[in-house]
Amino acid sequence: MKLAALIDKIKTHPDYTKVGMILCHVGVVRGTSRGGQPVSGLDVRVDYSALESILSKQKKRLGIIDILVKIEEGPLKVGDELMALVVAGDLRDNVIPVLEDTLNAIKKGVTSKTEYLM
Repeated sequence: MKLAALIDKIKTHPDYTKVGMILCHVGVVRGTSRGGQPVSGLDVRVDYSALESILSKQKKRLGIIDILVKIEEGPLKVGDELMALVVAGDLRDNVIPVLEDTLNAIKKGVTSKTEYLM
């Protein structure tokens, strides 16, 4: 997964001259579960229809130029990058909440994960 490639793609957007901020998130497989148990890895599945719906909705928000996301599916090990999310927009007041809302919506309605506990 190449975050720089997503940013480079944003820079080719026809409305890139309106961008004042590019905000990024990279999710990484942690070595422990939320409950503190050691994890050897996880398996990720993506609902692409739900993802497209979320992105379509979020891209319509005030000041947003583009949103790109890459999610790695399948078995992943501790330390692997599992998601990159890039939000480009005019002002931080518009971009920051969209990144947070998009990330939360993806985690809630797009990805399903199975943790492998040690």
